[in-house]
Amino acid sequence: MASSLICCDVQSRVSSVLNRDVKQFGKKHMFDSNEETCWNSDQGEHQWLILEFPHSVKVSELKVQFQGGFSAKVCRLQGCLTHGDFSVIGCFYPEDDNSLQSFPIQEAPAVDKVKILFQNSADFFGRIIIYSLDVLGDIAS
Repeated sequence: MASSLICCDVQSRVSSVLNRDVKQFGKKHMFDSNEETCWNSDQGEHQWLILEFPHSVKVSELKVQFQGGFSAKVCRLQGCLTHGDFSVIGCFYPEDDNSLQSFPIQEAPAVDKVKILFQNSADFFGRIIIYSLDVLGDIAS
């Protein structure tokens, strides 16, 4: 059964943080289970985040809560092994609202890293705001 793959050993990187204010808008806020905090990207066309897992995983579901008006219209999930190149696993299409949204991922390969590209932001300036992100799946055997 799939469980959360997010743990203290997962390394994360993001494309940008609003005004470089990581204390208030940093990436850690996507994983802190606090509905008052969020990752807020700076403006720009292509925002992304990368998660590096301590072992190979098979992703089966993504759960994301955007702020309405600051979601992506198209998200592209990519994955790779530690020293490999990212390749597309799938795409998903979030609603532009505040709800926690779930996106099943079909037959994902074993990967050590995942990258989510946020394309076509609902915000005119290209900003993305995420209150919660969870990646579900299993450790690859």
